[in-house]
Amino acid sequence: MTSGINQLKQDILSYQPTDELEELDKKTILSLLDDPDILLRKQLLYHITSSCWVMNQDKTKVLMIYHNIYQSWSWMGGHNDGNPNCFEVAKKELEEESGIKNYIEAFPEIFSLEIAPVFQHIKRGSWVPAHLHLNLTYLFIVDEKEQLIVNEDETSGVKWINVDNLDNVVREKDMLVIYHKLINKL
Repeated sequence: MTSGINQLKQDILSYQPTDELEELDKKTILSLLDDPDILLRKQLLYHITSSCWVMNQDKTKVLMIYHNIYQSWSWMGGHNDGNPNCFEVAKKELEEESGIKNYIEAFPEIFSLEIAPVFQHIKRGSWVPAHLHLNLTYLFIVDEKEQLIVNEDETSGVKWINVDNLDNVVREKDMLVIYHKLINKL
């Protein structure tokens, strides 16, 4: 796993932040990478996660899932659970959460990084304390005609949402800031 963490560190070091907040997030994430549990949920204060930002071919819509815990439309992604290859985790989450198998890896390097707050909640009958997701995001392009499949384990919907309508369907205001950042990067 050490070589995987070293590669992850190199990937983050190579990432060029687009604003002051990303620069601060990058420094913070790099400062925490020596934690041996950073890739695991057992590190209760913070851990690495991987997300995918999935756009249609003309970049007017984003593919989102309806997240049951947060009761909001959300990007796809998840915990690394020990895997230091964040790009691989993002692809796995895209396939698991949407059923999509055909996609273009539009940007195999880190597209964005952010520290996202997670508020305390109950998952599968157990409390999850408030913590931080040290998140790396990857960009994918998907044809809107691809068949979508709802993964009912954590979501109750998957659909294309016009980027101009995100403010009306996303209930997590902290996440809207991140989503707008991603749209603006395109």
